[in-house]
Amino acid sequence: MTEILSQPGDGLKQPQRFWAIVTTAMAIFMTVIDSSIANVALPTISADLKVDASATVWIVNAYQVAIVLSLLPLASLGDIFGYKRVYLSGLVLFTAASLACALSPSLSALVLARVAQGIGAAGVMSVNTALVRFIHPAHRLGYGIGISAVVIAVSAAAGPTVASAILAVLPWPFLFAVNVPIGVAAVALGASALPFTPRSSHRFDFASTILSAIAFGSLIALIDTVGHDGSPILIAAEFAAAAIAGVLLCRRQLSLPPALLPIDLLRIPIFALSLLTCACSFAAQMLALVSLPFHLHALGYSAVAIGLLITPWPLAIAIVAPISGRLSDRYPAGLLGLVGLMAFGAGLAALALLPARVGALDIVWRMALAGAGFGLYQSPNNRTMQAAAPRARSGAASGLIAMARLLGQTVGAALAGLLFRRLTGDGAVAAIWLGVFFAVAGAIVSAIRLTDTPQQKATST
Repeated sequence: MTEILSQPGDGLKQPQRFWAIVTTAMAIFMTVIDSSIANVALPTISADLKVDASATVWIVNAYQVAIVLSLLPLASLGDIFGYKRVYLSGLVLFTAASLACALSPSLSALVLARVAQGIGAAGVMSVNTALVRFIHPAHRLGYGIGISAVVIAVSAAAGPTVASAILAVLPWPFLFAVNVPIGVAAVALGASALPFTPRSSHRFDFASTILSAIAFGSLIALIDTVGHDGSPILIAAEFAAAAIAGVLLCRRQLSLPPALLPIDLLRIPIFALSLLTCACSFAAQMLALVSLPFHLHALGYSAVAIGLLITPWPLAIAIVAPISGRLSDRYPAGLLGLVGLMAFGAGLAALALLPARVGALDIVWRMALAGAGFGLYQSPNNRTMQAAAPRARSGAASGLIAMARLLGQTVGAALAGLLFRRLTGDGAVAAIWLGVFFAVAGAIVSAIRLTDTPQQKATST
């Protein structure tokens, strides 16, 4: 049986640490990539299940909404029952739901299976970064978070490519069935390799869970409605629901010990600034990844060529993120974030300024610059957020990190859709420029952290 960590910062011994890293990499890759892997197959699924194409959007939305609504409650359960238990339970549910997705005979069955799959994915995402803190020794925390950052960033960008490869030789149910053997292997490895962690004594807050679901559910609906030019009455109703539930949730949390919505962590300046940096960066990334295929198509490139031209982006992240993880053990995250996000913004600006006649190499270096900048920023930023949180609040911190990423992605996708509708023909370029704005905003917020260097050093030990 895996031993309980007795001293903070010890980490796991080899080879247990290696197998724990493999387990978390497999699990987080599956759960993140499934946010976008089904997009390419929606027309095929629509025809096969004989349903309207517009209805198949719920195959994607059900997964994303289920994750957002269950992230914070599951992070709280991780603090109470231990991160390993929540992680493995989420992984088992995700694997079983993947099989249910593959065997679904109708759209309604598929959507319900995707909801279950999303809840399982949230179990993994909510405590993933917290587990990393217990897997690696304190002096290698930056390196450990760098590995996790690579997997998250690459899988977030690689969904359409992987889906196209699978659909080239197999029918759409295999998009989900492929998770089953990987999930079974990850559960088997995780049962023996993942560490048991200290457990909190506070009770689970069901009332806050309901308020959280209303607040974040209404917020996601509001973002989607605005992005689709919804009616003003519906926008006002969703805003009111989100605001009222959010205020009630915050007031309740202020009167409780370590709570579902970790306001105590948001009071830590370095943590709050890093969280805002995270949201800005993922909004910029989503704006770009949604818009670039349209932009490159307008320049005359085919779908296959576009997929190949975007590939340098995740490859650059995979190369730079582990290096930046090591650098984060020596240099302030504020500095690395400033340099990384400015490079990211410069890469996006260069892509927005592509001339009408452009060669592949001119696109490749721009993609690589954007990916390298994103990879340089991400690992130090995640390390700072985890290090700033008390060790007993690692689960809450992990949940907030995942929530910031998902909300940033949701806002980016909604804004891209809004610009496409408002600026016919020029929406893709405008969305990329808006991504530049978010990248620069994230860089400025990151630079503000340099004034808080003493606290950052204190909390990173």
